Amino acid sequence: MGENLTQLLEPIASQFRALNLPEPLTHWGHPFFMSIVMFAMGGYGAYAGWKGRILTASDPQAAMDSKTKHRQVMPAMFAFMAIGATGGILSLVIQKHAVMASPHFLTATIVLTFLAINSLISFTGFGGNKPELRKVHAYFGSTIMVLMVVHALMGLKLGLSI
Repeated sequence: MGENLTQLLEPIASQFRALNLPEPLTHWGHPFFMSIVMFAMGGYGAYAGWKGRILTASDPQAAMDSKTKHRQVMPAMFAFMAIGATGGILSLVIQKHAVMASPHFLTATIVLTFLAINSLISFTGFGGNKPELRKVHAYFGSTIMVLMVVHALMGLKLGLSI
């Protein structure tokens, strides 16, 4: 399957190669920009989500503001993560490195799948605003953030090996 994906993306990759972009850009561009998405957007979104949960009883208006910020940031982060995964795969093809052959690809697939599942929990209105599903969403989201750090470390290992 990885070979088919490489063949599919090769025409695009060859166009990028023809631009003679600096090697550090093609090598480290994806991790640089994705770390911004992950740590800035993901970190802020997770913080806003937890702040909203914590403040619900003591300051309902501040809690609602934080939850609104969480709802604004996290869908954008998910979209950028999905787009970034495509960019990461293309970056590997540009560098003539095997696609889908690293733990980084596996963790990316898991992160995107888990983000989709957590999004579905939210999009269902937490099953009719069930406190249990809100709790699952919060803790599952935090688990995903930890997994994203593991994913970043796998990416750093991959980047240093090619």
